[in-house]
Amino acid sequence: MLKIGVQTQNAIHDEDPGRDFARLRRAGFDCADFSLHGYLVNKEIYRDELNSFFSQSVSELEAFFAPHKAGAKKAGVTIHQMHMPYPIYVPKGSRRLNDYLWNEVAPKSMRICAFMECKYIVVHGFKLARFLGSEDAEWVETERFLESIAPLAKEYGVTICIENLYDAIAGHLVEGPCCDVRKCAERIDRINDKYKAEVLGFCFDTGHANVIGLDSEAFITRLGHRLKVLHIHDNDGVRDLHQIPFTFTRTRENTSSTDWEGFIRGLQAIHFDGVLNFETGPSLNAFPVSLHEDVLRLIAKIGGHFAKRIAEA
Repeated sequence: MLKIGVQTQNAIHDEDPGRDFARLRRAGFDCADFSLHGYLVNKEIYRDELNSFFSQSVSELEAFFAPHKAGAKKAGVTIHQMHMPYPIYVPKGSRRLNDYLWNEVAPKSMRICAFMECKYIVVHGFKLARFLGSEDAEWVETERFLESIAPLAKEYGVTICIENLYDAIAGHLVEGPCCDVRKCAERIDRINDKYKAEVLGFCFDTGHANVIGLDSEAFITRLGHRLKVLHIHDNDGVRDLHQIPFTFTRTRENTSSTDWEGFIRGLQAIHFDGVLNFETGPSLNAFPVSLHEDVLRLIAKIGGHFAKRIAEA
């Protein structure tokens, strides 16, 4: 049976991570997706309002996260993946900002990932197509960034995972970086061949796929073994809401907004053996704190449902 994971955002707190990881285990989770991006949030990055968290030394950062690592181990929860702060490059951002993101936040994120004994770290590609004129030119800049941390990935035994993203143009959500699966597969293979290691993989995000109309089954099937981690969540097909699967419909007859059957068929086709990971941290905000453990149990049960369906192949 596939293992089940969940995002730590709003579920794990710095004050008592051991208590919270134990709650995740009781709810039915084997794994956690560590929300490293919560320590330097995207809205602040876009406003050039950097905090000092990643200015700490590596030893200070490791000391800060030691209780999280110990708490997860004690609870029997594997920190399977984490999300690097994003964006890691801001178009038209100051040189000071982008140098800090590239030279401080990114390498220290890699070190934290290794310290937490986490196998995968998800990064966002650069949203530059509108500025540079093409997706190919956009990728050149993303690859230049990936090349700066790929040696660390090989050294630490970590796989960096690029993710299908959307972009916003005139109030509409459109395809963003890493939405051409054929190009993604070629790029992953080429970079891994260069380093003779799996330094690069893919994170498939169901919510991003839904808002821009990607065919999940075809995308996942084409990715094949390159698919390493998942961001499973739901939305209304219009906004990136990061809610619980099956909670949005397109019709009064309750046709699901997200093509979950296609998602399942895709994972069946590639014999996916990773973690069914839910990026549903924001959904907890809709419920009173007293119901959070019940909500987490529901998410874990949905994971169990997906696992059983995938195993039917």
